[in-house]
Amino acid sequence: MSSFTIALAGNPNAGKTTIFNQLTGARQKVGNWPGVTVEKKEGELSLEGKIFKIVDLPGIYSFSAYSLEEIIARQFILEESPEVIVDVVDASNLERNLYLTVQLMEFGRPLVVALNMIDVAKSRGIYIDVEALSRLLGVPVVPTVGTKGLGIKDLMRVVSEVAQKKRKSQPVHIYYGKELEEALKALSQALEARKILSSYPSRWVALKLLEGDREVWERVQKEPGGGKFLLQVKEIAENLRRFFDEEPEALIVEARYGFISGIIRETVRVSALSRKSFSERLDDLLTHRLLGFPIFIFFMYLLFYLTFKLGAHPVAWLEAALEASEGFLRAKLPPGLLQEILVEGVLGGVGGVLVYLPNILLLFLGISLFEDTGYLARAAFIMDRVMHSLGLHGKSFIPLLMGFGCNVPAIMATRTLENPRERLLTILINPLMSCSARFPVYVLFAGAFFRGHETQVVFGLYALGVVLAALVARILGRILIKEEDTPFVLELPPYRLPTLRSLLFHMWDKTRVYLRKMGGVILVASVLLWAFSAFPRPGGRAPELSESYIGRVGQALEPLLSPLGFDWRMGVALTTGFVAKEVVVSSLGVLYKVGEETTQSLEEALRASGLTPPVALAFMVFVLLYVPCVGTLVAIWRETGSLKYPAINVIYQLILAWCTAFVTYRVAQIIW
Repeated sequence: MSSFTIALAGNPNAGKTTIFNQLTGARQKVGNWPGVTVEKKEGELSLEGKIFKIVDLPGIYSFSAYSLEEIIARQFILEESPEVIVDVVDASNLERNLYLTVQLMEFGRPLVVALNMIDVAKSRGIYIDVEALSRLLGVPVVPTVGTKGLGIKDLMRVVSEVAQKKRKSQPVHIYYGKELEEALKALSQALEARKILSSYPSRWVALKLLEGDREVWERVQKEPGGGKFLLQVKEIAENLRRFFDEEPEALIVEARYGFISGIIRETVRVSALSRKSFSERLDDLLTHRLLGFPIFIFFMYLLFYLTFKLGAHPVAWLEAALEASEGFLRAKLPPGLLQEILVEGVLGGVGGVLVYLPNILLLFLGISLFEDTGYLARAAFIMDRVMHSLGLHGKSFIPLLMGFGCNVPAIMATRTLENPRERLLTILINPLMSCSARFPVYVLFAGAFFRGHETQVVFGLYALGVVLAALVARILGRILIKEEDTPFVLELPPYRLPTLRSLLFHMWDKTRVYLRKMGGVILVASVLLWAFSAFPRPGGRAPELSESYIGRVGQALEPLLSPLGFDWRMGVALTTGFVAKEVVVSSLGVLYKVGEETTQSLEEALRASGLTPPVALAFMVFVLLYVPCVGTLVAIWRETGSLKYPAINVIYQLILAWCTAFVTYRVAQIIW
């Protein structure tokens, strides 16, 4: 069966991922690009007996190689040579999107343009002559509405025809002017004669060299005869510089925009009716100078309220199922190690985390809704006004918001920040953003000790993380890095009504990571913790918990944690949480229920142990702030290239967690 590789390229917010999801459905896999930790998505599509491997390239604005995403995207096109490149273009922002299209055309590869969000363009009074656009670009152009699945079949049919060479796709060569064209011709011929980077299009390499592309320059330098050839490049570039009194790179950019401007004049008609788009009218309210921040706070509060309100019944059902399972195993299995492992180790540990899956699903659904509607970018814009005065740049808030899901990809997302200071500070404070792994701890203790006020407690914890992140950024910014103020520039995508399919897909994409942890690290940690709590066994009988191996470790930690009101079992749970924060709940499930013959829930076991609301509140604050998990520390190490910064995180977060939890515990004691 024939197989073809299709690369999806496009600007951020052009709907590329939506089209990818429409094409591939559930036939997807997520991994990292070889040698780097930027996420890539691949999927498959069968059509007329042919297999099409769809690769979703990172969203970029150009191929200038200023960011890792740009380098990855162009290297994939150059090295993997996909049969077809599909350029997903936002029809409502055609002029801006066509700059990437022009650069894709310069590769000389078969290209198909997906003119996406054509419905949004029409709603704004923008009408595009698709046939004229296709003729001027020299490539097929297919109108699509990715969110509704419109035009997707036509797009895939055209891609299939181009891949099988049944339809022409010959991108036109942009004319850069007589002098530049002569320079490009001379360099192209020299490249071919010397066989330098012979696997790459020679005209493209010549363009990149005249643009001063550092990566291409270094590649040519390593080629046999490359150094001598680069002297010719410098001479030609200097001649152009003297002739035009301008850098060759600027001349190339001007020519591209001139080409785009001509296409827009020939193909785009804007209605005489001048009216604000729906996005603009909505932004007048949601990003209002005074109302924007209260509205954002309201939406976040509503998210947590619905997470608890709608998740209450499914959580109760799972708790009942877990209790029934424990009772069944105790009744059917004879007393002994097997029963203890399954009941106290597996069900007590993994089950303690599993019962909060409905809350996690609803949280991820809410975050996906913010992302898909375009409100997440507005949140960063709104928060800039509040955070900037505290030293936290608004542009950095996008990776920080991602930290509400998981700190690891959020830290990797800081690669989009050009300013080194902003990037480093964002990495260092990202673990203070409460990730979803901490959420089960909050749900457990808020449900056990603050029944009826869960929303307010959890919302307060998330807000505390944000505020402390801003304050720490201010302090670290003055200690570690010299202050630099840069303007906040962020493109706000248009608002979109997400499809149910898209929301469920994104929710599941986040949830499966959570489930994978339960079947892996949490299960292993729970069984190991049970083993340390069940041994040594003098005389073959289970020891008192305080006399077990884990009990001895916990009692050694107790003097450090007793000022916070924590007992030794809580200290053990915090220690195991270093692996993954979900393990805190599974550890508590093992430690507070080990040896019990009842089927009471973990919440009931915690209340029966004598813990008080002040202790519970201090414990949640400590979990919010103390050391990041192993995965996050590794991500910090990889992204900064130094072990110094993970060490800084461990030290300052432990100090911050202890001090804040101590204050919380003492103040809460006065209130209660």
